[in-house]
Amino acid sequence: MKKFVVFLISFLIFQIAYSQVEKFPVFDDCKSISVDDLEKCFYEQVNKIVTSELKIPQKLLDENFKGNVTITFIVDNKGQFKVLYVNSPYPEFKTEVLRVFKTFPTIKPSTYNNLNTEMQFVLPLHFPLGEELVIDKTKQKSTELTNQYLVKNQEALKYTSENNEFLEHQSHLNIPFSSQDYSSLDYYYQNSTNTHTSAKPFIYLEAMNYVDLNQQKKDLLKNRSGWWGRKLWNEHMVQIKADDYWFTLDPAADLQLGKDNADDFSYTYNNTRAITTNGGIGKNLNFSATIYESQGRFSEYFNKYAESIKPDGGNPAIIPGRGIAKPFQTDAYDYPVTEGYISYSPNKIFNLQFGHGKNFIGDGYRSLFLSDVTSPYPYLKINTSFWKLKYTNLWMWTQDVRREATVNGAYAQKYLAIHYLSLNVTKKLNIGLFEAAMWDKSNNRGMDVNFINPIIFLTNIEFETGSRSGNTMLGLSTKYKWNEKIALYSQLIIDDFRVGEIANGNGYWSNKFGIQLGVKYFNAFKIDHLYLQAEYNAVNPYTYSHDELLMNYGHNNQPMAHLWGANFREFIGIARYTKDRWFGNAKLVLGEKGFDFNTSTNQKSYGGDVFKDNDDRASNYGNKIGQGNTAKIFIGDLQVGYLINPATNLKLFGGITYRNFNPDLPTNTFNKTNTAWFNIGFRTDLFNWYFDF
Repeated sequence: MKKFVVFLISFLIFQIAYSQVEKFPVFDDCKSISVDDLEKCFYEQVNKIVTSELKIPQKLLDENFKGNVTITFIVDNKGQFKVLYVNSPYPEFKTEVLRVFKTFPTIKPSTYNNLNTEMQFVLPLHFPLGEELVIDKTKQKSTELTNQYLVKNQEALKYTSENNEFLEHQSHLNIPFSSQDYSSLDYYYQNSTNTHTSAKPFIYLEAMNYVDLNQQKKDLLKNRSGWWGRKLWNEHMVQIKADDYWFTLDPAADLQLGKDNADDFSYTYNNTRAITTNGGIGKNLNFSATIYESQGRFSEYFNKYAESIKPDGGNPAIIPGRGIAKPFQTDAYDYPVTEGYISYSPNKIFNLQFGHGKNFIGDGYRSLFLSDVTSPYPYLKINTSFWKLKYTNLWMWTQDVRREATVNGAYAQKYLAIHYLSLNVTKKLNIGLFEAAMWDKSNNRGMDVNFINPIIFLTNIEFETGSRSGNTMLGLSTKYKWNEKIALYSQLIIDDFRVGEIANGNGYWSNKFGIQLGVKYFNAFKIDHLYLQAEYNAVNPYTYSHDELLMNYGHNNQPMAHLWGANFREFIGIARYTKDRWFGNAKLVLGEKGFDFNTSTNQKSYGGDVFKDNDDRASNYGNKIGQGNTAKIFIGDLQVGYLINPATNLKLFGGITYRNFNPDLPTNTFNKTNTAWFNIGFRTDLFNWYFDF
């Protein structure tokens, strides 16, 4: 028999509810074995099949691969072997593992209370160099090594398996949307089949089909035996689990201290204290809630923008992405925020969520469809997944807080229905169809049932209920997996257009659309965990705006899509790198945007402010991106940090943001600035901050 590079097959077998399993899965060759020896026999049979079937791909041999990979698999309640996740950078090896596991026979499943139950295992494979092994001559030695390694590692991970289950990973809860964390998740979705990545946030149980989140976090755990050490470095603060319910409770924080060279005040800061809880009742119902109490004073450009979008009624600002702020001391803001939702999945096809939070649709750093740059809002969401389709229905309750939209001190309410259909045309190509319909309370109709329909592209409803009763936008997205490391993506948003005017190329104001082009590069230049991204966005003037007061695509004086609104173009370059608990992020933004002059002699709209009335436009023809008070924008951001607790996503970080903002005509709101903003702090990373505008 041919020799090959040695791999010592060692089994680290774990089970989430180990103490509840009465009997291990049973191979036919183990039926006559005593119950006490079934575990050992199971290991031996799996070892026998793997060692006889597995053929190391030539690419691993050519590259002298040395290291560890893990295979996570289950024996389900029918006795069938199923691979959940292969932690390997080589797709050839993943293909080989799937082939090997298809050779496994159907066996008798494990039991609990005399009922068949599912059991999960992790199989580590080690690839040292310099030694060779003839498998058929050393089966006994291999088995002995396996058993020795098993005992050793069960002892090493005893704390992990018994005391640190990540219960949320088996739930229908959302994975908190953080750009840094999702860049890692995207890699595993990229190397899996029939995945959908545009509708975010992802759900834990869905993600577990493509990546072993448990093993990822367990690999990061520190060996801490004391209560404080375990809670700080490894665990949830409170975790309770019973047969039919569970919940976790954690303190959270976002504490930052910084200095902006362009500010008059001595320092910047953010002081957020929060409490967050997650839980489940039964197998299908989950809940999550986070309450934030925050005070902050930010870089001067950020403060001025926050004040420029302040609501009617006397409050001084809206903190972008967070919410309405009250004054705090003489030059800071107090901005409480509450987010939470209920998630229910009656089966594998449907997931329903109702709550107060944010959503994102797209594969880019920005989105031209729906982004998370605005304040949280109430929403109802239905995700439907089957075959090669994922269909997202999203209904949102938003508000307009401008003075002209406020009646008797109450902000105007409006509604938004979004439909997004994602189709995997091939194993590499995904196409998404997007529709957004907006309407308000005209004629006291409230939540108009005509707009509640879940069927995409029934845009004729807008005309059946009155030509000005609503506003509709359409979009097309694509994603193409070039190979296991490179993905190309795009978005096209169409707010309004006239075919004849587009053909004329005369800059007609109503040709309102935007485009996004981007590329992602995973494990770039053969460096594990190095992620690179390049993205171009351009949106025509007047896109997302309307001539009816409440028909704009905005909420709480913030755009719902790109945080620059419209009338801009930008290029973004992003690099991210992680090593164990360490991480580093770098970002460059180059762009130009056209603002309004807002002087006593010129109050015209040049198409950059999505809340401005289209009827106040500067011109019918000759419109182009960057018109008006043109500003050149350069932003550079560098951040390094350390993951303190993988269970709560608590991070320590430090960084610098450089921003050069140069408008043709400086104003009080958009003055010429050259800012270097230093920051250090630690935060529970549950949402994205956006300082790049």
